[in-house]
Amino acid sequence: MASLVAYDDSDSETETEPTRSVNSEGQMDDASAVTRSSGMGFASGTVAVTKEGAQHTGDQRLPLARIWRSHPGSCPSQRLQWPSKDPDAAFSISKPPHPSWMSRAPAGHVPLAAACLKSVKSAWEARSSSSHTQSEAESTAGNASSSQRKRGEDCVVPYTPKRLRQLQAQNPEDGGKDKEPPGPPAGYAPAPLRVPPTVSEFIQPYLNSQHRETKVPKRVLFHLRGHRGPVNSIQWCPVFRKSHMLLSASMDKTFKVWNAVDSGHCLQTYSVHSEAVRAARWSPCGRRILSGGFDFALHLTDLETGTQVFSGRSDFRVTTLKFHPKDHNVFLCGGFSSEIKAWDMRTGKVVKGYKATIQQTLDILFLQEGSSFLSSTDASTRDSADRTIIAWDFRTAAKISNQIYHERYTCPSLALHPREPVFLAQSNGNYLALFSSVWPYRMSRRRRYEGHKVEGYAVGCECSPCGDLLVTGSADGRVLMFSFRTARRACTLQGHAQACLGTTYHPVLPSVLGTCSWGGDIKIWH
Repeated sequence: MASLVAYDDSDSETETEPTRSVNSEGQMDDASAVTRSSGMGFASGTVAVTKEGAQHTGDQRLPLARIWRSHPGSCPSQRLQWPSKDPDAAFSISKPPHPSWMSRAPAGHVPLAAACLKSVKSAWEARSSSSHTQSEAESTAGNASSSQRKRGEDCVVPYTPKRLRQLQAQNPEDGGKDKEPPGPPAGYAPAPLRVPPTVSEFIQPYLNSQHRETKVPKRVLFHLRGHRGPVNSIQWCPVFRKSHMLLSASMDKTFKVWNAVDSGHCLQTYSVHSEAVRAARWSPCGRRILSGGFDFALHLTDLETGTQVFSGRSDFRVTTLKFHPKDHNVFLCGGFSSEIKAWDMRTGKVVKGYKATIQQTLDILFLQEGSSFLSSTDASTRDSADRTIIAWDFRTAAKISNQIYHERYTCPSLALHPREPVFLAQSNGNYLALFSSVWPYRMSRRRRYEGHKVEGYAVGCECSPCGDLLVTGSADGRVLMFSFRTARRACTLQGHAQACLGTTYHPVLPSVLGTCSWGGDIKIWH
């Protein structure tokens, strides 16, 4: 019996004409097509070609032709993957290929065995027919070449979803350990927290302490990676016994809850939005999270059950959310609109609107236990920005004052001092301005905190729980701390490679600080 003839799996432009032999009846034999049928070994009776051109069939199986090992260049590329309609389908990458994967093939996909048997059948019919001409033999050779290319394209290769490949590439130094599984797709109820929120052993000694002196952090305690987009804001849980949990909202359409004190692990990922999540806030009870994004949606998610307690739809993209300090069923919502709306979650409706001649609301800050609030807008003129900060009466929706800030800069964020009747405004003029929180809301001319860069980013600022230090991010990635009394710089941290957007002190631990960046990472400093 003659040895099998290996074919060359190459492109049609460089492929030579297959070898043919003339039998006793004067018929043309396509050796490459027959050799391919015996090499695959899909039928029980194999076919071989002898030197005289006769056919031999038998029940015993011929050894497989090891074409890929003998010709490495003919091996199909490992990058070839199935065209899948569901890119989020999770396949196990640790197990070898299994025939059950064929059930996951999309519509219109031809299995490899069917394609090979089809090509063998066509070659057998072409060989046994006595009326084929030279032109028909050439067309058969062309079909064999296209069949070989199809074989390379439809090669069964384990498919690794894009989401898993991105998660594997995020933290290569961990060697694939403790990776965060992808969250549920948008529109589905997220799962509850995997770890029940308990009191941290690090927080327990400070719960009964009255005086908490804030210290300057010196080193990074945790470097939290998991978001695939810029992290817009971070917030510690307002309940002291649960303040080991950190909330982060990102432009990757998700918000996450981290254990940022004990382990630095992500407790859960919530994918309830179809667009970027611009704002997310803890409820005052610490059991729910209110979120809003660029998909015009508002959701109140319960952490213990993973269900959405409240869902609403705004008529503009949401950029800021704030709970009322007294009535926790009411919150304010602002965004790409000239109107701020107050929602009541008990009825699921808008109860009041605060309209001004502006284009966008950047931030909201409640004053005097909720009787009034401030809104920061992007309204400005060439000479002044007298409507950049507006004071509102919460009940009547009347403007108390719109002549608070007179410089030609907008203020992307506002922060209230915990002890003094003042508030801070982050200015695009690359400084922090200090204002009185009571009427007539005058700006301090003596104290100005500068040295960082804003440059159009929504850089946040905050006061320490004791009120002695102020912290702000910077567009160049730095984290700056200032003395509240003297306005001098107390410390500068080289925090992130990209712009630092959010900074927040821990409400209980005296020297723990959280920062987030445009690059998608979060750092916990101690």
